[in-house]
Amino acid sequence: MTARVVLPGLLRDLADGAAELPVELAGPAPLSQVLDAAFAPWPVLASRIRDERGQIRRHVNVFVDGEDAKRAEGVQTQVGPQATVHVINAVSGG
Repeated sequence: MTARVVLPGLLRDLADGAAELPVELAGPAPLSQVLDAAFAPWPVLASRIRDERGQIRRHVNVFVDGEDAKRAEGVQTQVGPQATVHVINAVSGG
């Protein structure tokens, strides 16, 4: 089964223009494992999403099937084999 990691337009250039990155899963897996697999070919993209400790960066939001991973279990949030993971840059300003 294939989970999908959906990237915002601002990050697609770091993944050779891909809007979605497929990740093959045999069963549920932690979000960290899914992101590692999705971003393996693009280490610069990975560093924009997660910090040096592997946590989701402060100004990035990640949703697993519409649920905010930061409000769930962070990078330990379980991702199902047919899940959709959305990566969204936080918007701020004043």
